[in-house]
Amino acid sequence: QVQLVESGGGLVQPGGSLRLSCAASGFTLSSYWMSWVRQAPGKGLEWVSDISSGGGSTVYADSVKGRFTISRDNAKNTLYLQMNSLKFGDTAVYYCARKLTSWSGVFDYWGQGTQVTVSS
Repeated sequence: QVQLVESGGGLVQPGGSLRLSCAASGFTLSSYWMSWVRQAPGKGLEWVSDISSGGGSTVYADSVKGRFTISRDNAKNTLYLQMNSLKFGDTAVYYCARKLTSWSGVFDYWGQGTQVTVSS
């Protein structure tokens, strides 16, 4: 069955960095666009970034552009999110998700999430 398992979250000071990973199994990762989505405490889901199936195309929310980098290693069945210059507002549960199609904002599988807390 399809599984997405995030890791790498934690507590970090403002200005710090974290690298999230998402291990995929049960499907061919290289066939799908993938995304990172986050949910801050008490708020709704916020799309963060997309990456094309081959990794050659990436898209970012304005709130993270220039600070976050999405990448993937299809040979290792793993998706990544490198987060630099972290801000208090980046505190959230971060989810990786598989896109149903490259052009839609619909996701058919989600991971369980990993908590990122930015605090001094």
